[in-house]
Amino acid sequence: MLENFWFNVEYGINHVLDINAYDHVLFLIVLTVSYVFKDWKRVLLLVSLFTLGHTLSLVLAAYNVVSVNATIVEFLIPITILIVALFNVFTSGKGAQREKVGILFLSTLFFGLVHGLGFAREFQMLLGDTDNKLILLLEFALGIEIAQVIIVFVVLFLGYVVQTIFRFTKRDWIMIISAIVVGLVIPMILNSDFLT
Repeated sequence: MLENFWFNVEYGINHVLDINAYDHVLFLIVLTVSYVFKDWKRVLLLVSLFTLGHTLSLVLAAYNVVSVNATIVEFLIPITILIVALFNVFTSGKGAQREKVGILFLSTLFFGLVHGLGFAREFQMLLGDTDNKLILLLEFALGIEIAQVIIVFVVLFLGYVVQTIFRFTKRDWIMIISAIVVGLVIPMILNSDFLT
């Protein structure tokens, strides 16, 4: 039982940290690059909403409530990353700082739903013939959340180092990272099967 628990949690962690599927990491980077450690409650809320979104998608897919074309989902995932990165570029991160629990939080939840649909196919393989879909799903989601917290901590730490030791302005840090992510996701969008 405990062995299965750790396998499923580790599977969730590895899914997020997989170097070949870095879209999840890119989304978390652009979602949190505007923040610093003192904003940890807000960041935790954003990341948890993202987790809630993709967990909800996994539940709906696991119980065959929704079935979405994988080609469309694989196209939409980099689009969500691009939207958040461009939001950072055009607002220099200030929009994220001032935003009350509103559009940023709702869009994060929605984007979580989209990313969760990207997990659905792989999660179906993990499920196999098990009767404990919900338990397995929660263990997998826990692994995803752990990996996300690790990524967010690294982003916040690097932001702290770059802004305090190397004296980058917060605006420059946000713009540079967001621009790099834009440069990485545009080829993902253009090379998607949806456009070919």
